[in-house]
Amino acid sequence: MPLRIPFARVNWVNTVFLSVITLLALVASPIYLWHHGINWFQAGMMLFYIIATGMSITLGYHRLFSHLSFKAKWPVRLFTLVFGSCAFENSALNWCSDHRRHHKHTDHDDDPYNISNGFFWAHIGWILFKVNPEPPLDNVADLRKDKMVMWQHKWDKVIALVVGFLLPAGLGYLHSGPVGALGGFLLAGVLRVFLVQQCTFFINSLCHTVGRQPYSTRCSARDSFLMSLFTFGEGYHNYHHEFQHDYRNGVKPWNFDPTKWAIWLLEKVGLASNLRRVPSSRVVLAEIRVARKKAEATLAKISNHHDHAWRESAERMAHELMERFSESCSEMEKALSDSVTHSKQAVETWRKEAREIIADLGRLRRRRMPLTV
Repeated sequence: MPLRIPFARVNWVNTVFLSVITLLALVASPIYLWHHGINWFQAGMMLFYIIATGMSITLGYHRLFSHLSFKAKWPVRLFTLVFGSCAFENSALNWCSDHRRHHKHTDHDDDPYNISNGFFWAHIGWILFKVNPEPPLDNVADLRKDKMVMWQHKWDKVIALVVGFLLPAGLGYLHSGPVGALGGFLLAGVLRVFLVQQCTFFINSLCHTVGRQPYSTRCSARDSFLMSLFTFGEGYHNYHHEFQHDYRNGVKPWNFDPTKWAIWLLEKVGLASNLRRVPSSRVVLAEIRVARKKAEATLAKISNHHDHAWRESAERMAHELMERFSESCSEMEKALSDSVTHSKQAVETWRKEAREIIADLGRLRRRRMPLTV
């Protein structure tokens, strides 16, 4: 069956721009590197632009403006708005509207990058095609009152071109002439835009397809340590969808989340405040509830096993584990409803209990012989 492209719905501006960026990044940039190499100035400028634009999306567009996870002073807001434009991912107003709609309608028709429409659509297809009718910007009334956000919304494309392309080209020219200007444009400009955009797109596609779901199974969002390495900590997407207003995506101390660390540092120097955190007890409760669902699924599989002797022993162990789940969940739910403040020791005890139960379930699924508790 021939592929039918709805040309009437193609967003030609986005399609042409992304096609040119991709072509230059994958063809022109390697040719430049082959002939001219890269010096310390170009490498440093490219690294700066990757961090500045990438963090402006994760820290600024995402956690600050979309989810109001913390408050920031004007230098932080201005920096993330200017370099957010340089990522060429639209203005903060439009970006936040799409993202809030994504959280409200995850995996459903009104989700702009609905993974149910396929990997390609969630990754980039939704940008290449127009939605009819165009969804209104009716969920960003708070941002419309922000003069700095509205200033960036008006001048987004100008800022992106001047600061994102012309400035690195100009700095490259000052450092090493016309060859340096071309290098600045291709490396800190074009190639950097391609890399930052693809990392952002993979959150919408890959992190709704591959990974773990330790906190919730209500939607397709998944945690991916690998993606966190390339997205300044945004890869912990299952946690984010369950607790979207937390300024942390990687909630565990050992999780790789540079955006979380940057926000924490900004608070320490007085540039950020009102950091929103989900209580540890609620996080552990979410983990236990997901593990409980996995236990129920395991029990259903065990009940259909052909080995009668193994099935009886395994069912007994699974039921005992389910009782432990129920006790832990009931205890934590009661504590939460009573607004009890929990010590770190109590929370860690609950977390340890959850880990032990999950480990027991894993052993139960792998073994095919009578078990004892």
